[in-house]
Amino acid sequence: MMPRWLQILLAAAIGLAAGLYYGWSIAPVEYIEASPGALHIDYRSDYAIMVAEAYKNEGNLDLAARRLGLLGSAPPAEIIQEILEYSEKADYSEEDIEYLEVLMKAIKPWQPSFREISP
Repeated sequence: MMPRWLQILLAAAIGLAAGLYYGWSIAPVEYIEASPGALHIDYRSDYAIMVAEAYKNEGNLDLAARRLGLLGSAPPAEIIQEILEYSEKADYSEEDIEYLEVLMKAIKPWQPSFREISP
């Protein structure tokens, strides 16, 4: 017969293993319709670069600011500055950094307008 403490330890280990297996394999957490602000900095950077590319093609600064607003409550210029700092450390392409810099230059003096815009 096993000592009582060993039975408790074995039961705890089996329970932990079963819980980890269930949580990682059978029913992992799935994020559905998460906002871009909830993403890791890598993906937020990619999103901001896509916004900068869209701004380059569309030229709509209000829409770009609105899209950047999904990344958080900070002003769009601060969001772009954070992404620029990260993208330079993460060795993003010069073209991507240039898109962000163009958007940064345009959005620094930007003031929000209160008219209705659609994405």
